Amino acid sequence: MSDETKSAESGSTPSPAISQTIWPTLRLWPGVLLVAALWAVRIWGGTGEASREKFFVAYLIAPMVATGGLLLWWLFFSRVRWSDRGLIIGVFAALATATVAICGQDFPFMALILYALPVVASAWVGWLVLSPWMAWPSRRLLLIGSLVLAFGVFTLLRVDGMDGAFRGTFSWRWTPTPEQRLLAEFGTRQPASPAVAELDDETIELEPGDWPGFRGPKRDGRVYGVNIATDWKQTPPKKLWSRRVGPGWSSFAVVGKRLFTQEQRGDQELVVCYDADTGDERWQHAEVTRFTEVVAGPGPRGTPEFHAGKIYAQGANGTLCCLEAATGQVIWTQNIAKDSDAKIPQWGFSGSPLVAHGLVTIFAGGPSGKSVLAYDAETGKLAWTTGEGTHSYASTQTATLGDVEQILMASNAGLLSIDPESGKALWVHEWQTDDVARIVQPAILNGTDILIGTGMGFGTRRIRVGHDRGKWPIKEVWTSKQFKPYYNDFVVHGDQLYGFDGPIFLCFDTEQSKIRWRARGYGNGQVLLLADLDLLLVLTETGEVALVEAQPNKHVELTRIEAITGKTWNHPVIAHGRLYVRNGEEMACFELPVQTKAESAE
Repeated sequence: MSDETKSAESGSTPSPAISQTIWPTLRLWPGVLLVAALWAVRIWGGTGEASREKFFVAYLIAPMVATGGLLLWWLFFSRVRWSDRGLIIGVFAALATATVAICGQDFPFMALILYALPVVASAWVGWLVLSPWMAWPSRRLLLIGSLVLAFGVFTLLRVDGMDGAFRGTFSWRWTPTPEQRLLAEFGTRQPASPAVAELDDETIELEPGDWPGFRGPKRDGRVYGVNIATDWKQTPPKKLWSRRVGPGWSSFAVVGKRLFTQEQRGDQELVVCYDADTGDERWQHAEVTRFTEVVAGPGPRGTPEFHAGKIYAQGANGTLCCLEAATGQVIWTQNIAKDSDAKIPQWGFSGSPLVAHGLVTIFAGGPSGKSVLAYDAETGKLAWTTGEGTHSYASTQTATLGDVEQILMASNAGLLSIDPESGKALWVHEWQTDDVARIVQPAILNGTDILIGTGMGFGTRRIRVGHDRGKWPIKEVWTSKQFKPYYNDFVVHGDQLYGFDGPIFLCFDTEQSKIRWRARGYGNGQVLLLADLDLLLVLTETGEVALVEAQPNKHVELTRIEAITGKTWNHPVIAHGRLYVRNGEEMACFELPVQTKAESAE
């Protein structure tokens, strides 16, 4: 061993001549390559077409592989003294363990993999790259310091979720969350009673212009009978009220002067009725349960359904309840996870109940023919189970095909058609996606054709359903990967569909199976079709509302306003001339401006 190497390994301060040999004693290039590869894969994961493989490789697998590679490099190939190898590995393990313990639910383990490991790996190798001129004792000490700093910053942060591009949102962990601010606000005032006595005898019935549940009466996001002005600079929508709301991704059911939605407040998952005129709470029904995950955060995912004076709602942990719409009094509750033997999905039970033919249907994803469950709407008794799909965040919906009313359910197995009374399968179109869950609703084009949208690289398929003497022949018309809707539902107007392919809002020709135009600037938002006006109302991922022409020739945005703040994935609602929007922090009501006769004539 040379004198220079002995000096470097002994930790003594070398002379200028000897210091030039310190750098070669550390084999650094494998670490540099690992970190460079990690960030190259990370950048690749955030560009181009989104897919399940890209997400898992870029955000989960790459950080773990790179970190594991760094540990192996340091332990076996770094050329530093064995005592230093063991010391740094021990420090790394101790800091990682302490960080997980300190962070808890403020920064869950999955989020640490996504965000902390790349930073720690970069700090580790980055410091060694920047410090070849230093004596090893100081260099080693500051290497430990860089690891402490890299891990330590995450013990000070709270992850508040991710947007549609998996970009994290962070806050200092000592600052209150929007949910905590809401709970503090309720601490200064008395919340509504679960049952309001003076409303016990009131009958609530569905009327024209109401919005009874998820995506409207036909679950297609279409609004009729709306007459609004489109020059919002001259006549902007008037904000009638705004309120804090608990986290959750529920939309609204609107019946007369009542709004029904779902939210989380602490350890209580709530179905809440609000006054449509004021935003004041009328009643609430609470289940003591809480679901949360790192991407979307806490809260229920489904939207309540109104039917015959009752509200049906499903929570993220699988509680299905039937309530009196006037008072919130409980009629019955069931647990779909228990009844189907299904595990709680990664993102929670997200389907919205559907009431048809006296039955409440919901997707559970259980094994052995327990994919879809049906309960008696009056008693809550389990009526039937059917289907083999195990992964879906979509909801059941009715359709009439071949003059036969049926229930459709999209899942990882494909598209299932069910006889609503018996629960028997009328037909099945198989389109397996393994464990990739379908999320968006199928779209009915006419009495025969259906669009099935699938994210994570699978695309959209148009099928044609025949019906002849009890047989249901299915034909695949086309399949296109140009449009891959993930969790943002699309709408159909004429021969065109309008929806989101990741952060791209586009128009897609359903006859020619091609994109007509693309536009950015809406994030991963949601869309409604104002069919009578050939307009699209787009609620952006950041809470803005825009009006866009529903026409295939080019993208034309007419106007835009700021409506609410924060990540917004909830579906907007228009009912009785009012726009209702919400997210996991805030909800608001706007009175839409009415189009004058002069404007209509132009």
